[in-house]
Amino acid sequence: MSCIVLNTKGGSKSTIVVGESLESLGRLCPSNPVIITDSKVFELYGSRFPASLMVLKIGQGEAVKTLETVQGLYGRLLELGGDRSIFVLGIGGGIVCDVAGFVASTFLRGLKFGFAATTLLAQTDASVGGKNGVNFAGYKNMVGTFNQPEFVLCDTGLLATLPKSELANGFAEITKHGCIADEAYFDFLEQNASKAKDLDQEVINALVEGSVKIKAGVVSRDELEKGERTKLNFGHTFGHALEKVAGVSHGQAVAAGMVLAAKLSAARTGLAGKDVARIENLVCAMGLAPVINADRGRVVDALVKDKKRFGQSLRFVLLKKIGRSTVEEIPLDELADFYLSVTG
Repeated sequence: MSCIVLNTKGGSKSTIVVGESLESLGRLCPSNPVIITDSKVFELYGSRFPASLMVLKIGQGEAVKTLETVQGLYGRLLELGGDRSIFVLGIGGGIVCDVAGFVASTFLRGLKFGFAATTLLAQTDASVGGKNGVNFAGYKNMVGTFNQPEFVLCDTGLLATLPKSELANGFAEITKHGCIADEAYFDFLEQNASKAKDLDQEVINALVEGSVKIKAGVVSRDELEKGERTKLNFGHTFGHALEKVAGVSHGQAVAAGMVLAAKLSAARTGLAGKDVARIENLVCAMGLAPVINADRGRVVDALVKDKKRFGQSLRFVLLKKIGRSTVEEIPLDELADFYLSVTG
């Protein structure tokens, strides 16, 4: 078991516990929390939940990550009397954590909350860092807040129930962390790809802990994404556009987005060709596709509507080498031309 404490410059504190069981929630959170989860997680693990004032179940998939879902949860909280003593506990994957965190951050101008992350994507990325948001008008995370959970519990034993496709989503984010911040971590994943996919306990605990440390370090220095935190978006600019247009999973889209970003890095920041190949090979080794076929015009249209754009430019994450990233402002038309040139 390991414990990572995320302290932000704004004074927020979040404790991420890796390797403890779901039963530890009773120790970590106040008695009788309001639990937000999804129907599948409740079916698998509901008997292991702490005693609760109310268990609120939402559906699964990006389609439920909406303001309509949030509005329904507000109504259920009002049924409890709606005061600020409520503690919200999100138990589930990234969508549950996003929705629960957003509801807690906005109801009565803010309730305390915590997470038990049940997927690899949530444990390594989505539940850590204080971003809570929902989709709007078909665009990912267009409405949201920055607000840290009191704690995040990562029970890696829960990962055994996940399908390989869901594990691959998490491996995409793990790969990203190595690309932007830690070549030794990238090396470890390269050397242990098969063990990671087989959920070897020692390897998977090391990967979750390593990803949490990388992300917590970045967030502690730049909670509100005014500078360094932008690096956590490596692969996500193209990835979000591909996810929206092709309807593929977040991890698959980000993996293809990282390969595109690596190729752009070779042209703009001198990323070595061997590093581009290493990234593409690792993406494949982790069960992800390096290329996603999609309507090119619609992808370009999604790119220019990215929520992180500034006028006619985007702050785009590039690599100088594996483990060393940088952010450059790139005109939208240049990104569009690059995408069309490499996918034509």
